[in-house]
Amino acid sequence: MRWSVVVPFYNEQAYLADTVNSLLAQSRACRLILVNNGSTDDSRRIAQDLIAPYNGLHLLVDEECAGQVYSLERGLALVETEYVAICDADTFYPSAYLARAEALLQREDIVVASAWPLRPGASAFRRVLSALHRVGAIRLLSWQNHVAGSGHAFCTAALERAGGYCSGRWPFVLKDHELMARVMLEGKQAADWDHWCSPSPRREDRKGVRWTLAERLRYHATPRSGQVRFFEQWLAPRLEKRDMRDTVLREQPWNNVPV
Repeated sequence: MRWSVVVPFYNEQAYLADTVNSLLAQSRACRLILVNNGSTDDSRRIAQDLIAPYNGLHLLVDEECAGQVYSLERGLALVETEYVAICDADTFYPSAYLARAEALLQREDIVVASAWPLRPGASAFRRVLSALHRVGAIRLLSWQNHVAGSGHAFCTAALERAGGYCSGRWPFVLKDHELMARVMLEGKQAADWDHWCSPSPRREDRKGVRWTLAERLRYHATPRSGQVRFFEQWLAPRLEKRDMRDTVLREQPWNNVPV
């Protein structure tokens, strides 16, 4: 088996079953590592029931420290395979998702495959537009991140050399972008028109946990050689001042559940 899939979750009972079932249906064999981050709803039982028939092939573990970055650290520590995908608990993955990621990762010098987000129910025009936007951006600015972490699949060795997700190093939002700045020192990323996933639209209006326009523009203007410094020396103090730590991502206004 060449693949592990890490899925952190917190109060995702409405979506978790669909996500996990889409991963269980992959054309590439994989080991799921489901990380419960203190859910107070029925998510943990749902996860346990879904993997129970597989006789220990898939794992369900608990992470007590609140925050997705802690869950990702916990899950990645259990990965023993050549490739690893990071998946969100409210995202649908087509059955060829891992196979297409693997084809990209087998290209020379590629260490991360990035899947563009396809909104559920999108028209053919919207689908083409989304693909052109994300795939075009990745090819134009290949050393930067252009998709959510739920669309990333890595060569495990390169991810480990880069330091992986690290709560001690980056406890803030935008952790997928910061991680990619380090991973891109290990190789290149790739994307193509057929490699996509469908995130839930619930998070599209969460402007309060994003960077400002000025921060985004400076990010895109920063050359490859300065990407890590951009995050560590310039953006981190700004996010710290705004208290934009990873734990704000636990806010779920659609569930009306306090952090």
